[in-house]
Amino acid sequence: MLNVVVLVSGGGTNLQAIIDAIESGTITNTKIIGVISNNKKSYALERARNHGIENLCISPKDYETRAVFNEKFMEAVDGMNPDLIVLAGFLVVIPPKMIEKYRNRIINIHPSLIPSFCGTGYYGLKVHEAALKRGVKVAGATVHFVDEGTDTGPIILQQAVEVQNTDTPEVLQRRVMEQAEWKILPKAIDLIANGKVTVTDGMARVTD
Repeated sequence: MLNVVVLVSGGGTNLQAIIDAIESGTITNTKIIGVISNNKKSYALERARNHGIENLCISPKDYETRAVFNEKFMEAVDGMNPDLIVLAGFLVVIPPKMIEKYRNRIINIHPSLIPSFCGTGYYGLKVHEAALKRGVKVAGATVHFVDEGTDTGPIILQQAVEVQNTDTPEVLQRRVMEQAEWKILPKAIDLIANGKVTVTDGMARVTD
């Protein structure tokens, strides 16, 4: 059984996609053992409560320094003893010590086809605004392992989504979530849970 902790800052739609996939059997051999948010008002915490999942808020705003927050944050994660950590719209920089400890056991969903529109400053609606401004014809999402860079870790899965001429950033964001994010994040978790993802020489390899 793969024990998963999900980290989320906002509404938790990707968290809900994971919960639904586990309950429907799309994700196998997996249990969400905890949800942590940096935002007390995150609806993701309510989603967790609705499904009987342990949840808590740990915010940098509640600590004098980022170093103290990082320490308390890592203590909370370690206390849940996860096999896999899933960043599902988590807008806090992961401490380097945590990345090192959980090497190739932290994954992130990013709303673009990496290496396009990723890195520092590219998150949420900003990604889709930039994509439309550039005039791309294809958008999408990427699931990747987390390393010390920003969106630079080994890529696990990607899914392309067609851009329409009438798209606004909000419309494109919704389509990318529905057609890409909510599909490949659960799929990646299921692949990992069943031993079908390995990392060699900085590249993730998926076997069916």
